[in-house]
Amino acid sequence: MILEMKVPSPGESIKEVEIATWLVQDGDYVEKDQAIAEVDSDKATLELPAEASGIITLKASEGDAVAVGAVVCLIDTSAAKPEGSAAPAAAVAEKPKAAEAPKAEAPKPAPVTTTYAAQAPSPAARKILDEKSIDPATIQGTGKGGRITKDDAIQAVPAMGTPTGSARGSERTKLSMLRRKVAERLVAAKNETAMLTTFNEVDMTAIYALRDQYKEAFKAKHSLGLGFMSFFTKAVTRALQLYPDVNSMIDGQEKISFDFCDISVAVSGPKGLMVPVMRNAELLGFRGVEAEIKRLAIRARDGQITVDEMTGGTFTISNGGVFGSMLSTPIINPPQSGILGMHNVVERPIVKNGQIVIAPVMFVALSYDHRIIDGRESVGFLVAVKEALENPVDILMGGNPQKALEL
Repeated sequence: MILEMKVPSPGESIKEVEIATWLVQDGDYVEKDQAIAEVDSDKATLELPAEASGIITLKASEGDAVAVGAVVCLIDTSAAKPEGSAAPAAAVAEKPKAAEAPKAEAPKPAPVTTTYAAQAPSPAARKILDEKSIDPATIQGTGKGGRITKDDAIQAVPAMGTPTGSARGSERTKLSMLRRKVAERLVAAKNETAMLTTFNEVDMTAIYALRDQYKEAFKAKHSLGLGFMSFFTKAVTRALQLYPDVNSMIDGQEKISFDFCDISVAVSGPKGLMVPVMRNAELLGFRGVEAEIKRLAIRARDGQITVDEMTGGTFTISNGGVFGSMLSTPIINPPQSGILGMHNVVERPIVKNGQIVIAPVMFVALSYDHRIIDGRESVGFLVAVKEALENPVDILMGGNPQKALEL
């Protein structure tokens, strides 16, 4: 029986996918549920499992765009599984080789006579080489007896803008469907929104102190690291509830507001940037946020993230600081109206109580759609995030860090 394998629908809005990689070859025997291909949609890379066991015949090539429901391969389910066999023990007798005729000796090159002129530049050549600080020993002279001529010296001088022997190759590769979709969405975000960015700085002293005090106990009890993301997520969900316009989006001529906070978290995966979503992040504690971020990051790294896990966020947090970014203007993730950019932490001089002190400082940036969010809401939101991060014990932990961290 010949089974036609068709492309399943990865999500409601996806109409076609691209064959990124075939994991098997034409004519291979495959087992049921074995991953046979990786397919790119405009939102994620997914594995395509075999629907039955048998001999596979490929009907699409890598890089082909195929519609959802189209046949991509055939599986002959009646074919028997080939039995593996060891290589025969007896070696095949080699045919006797005909006697080889003796090879004629290659003529020996004539000895090169070294003279006083070998690699010695002529006066005109010497002047050119001295002006350009070129060592005559690096030049093979073509003059009589190996002498370096004026032409040799001129050719040894690299011309302005002329390649000097270094590699200058190039390669053209097709962008994946995911990368192309990301590019389209980024351009659309710049062209179709009134994007504006506001900045602030956060004194991270209190968060560093809390992490130093509790990170070992937190890891011992929950098997999780106590990172910055849990503090920022808690601060963001609080600020979204204080400024609900930042947790809204435009749909045509209507504004959609949400009474929940689904936070999209930008993570780097093998296929590029992915943005999985933490559902109802406002209900998660510190342990819950760290556990969910770890789970989503692992699934993104392993290429197991699903379309549903990347759909429906109401606000995005992007941490460029892990790559060393000092400051940036993050681009809105449509149809959302806001994104918070985190950056690296650097010790900087700041003023506290009238004194200049050194403190760990992070610059933060909020990019927002000015069509729906006014300056008051955007600045107030970012100030609320700053206040919560600089006083996390009172604002985010209810005055009891041990209870908040579930220790």
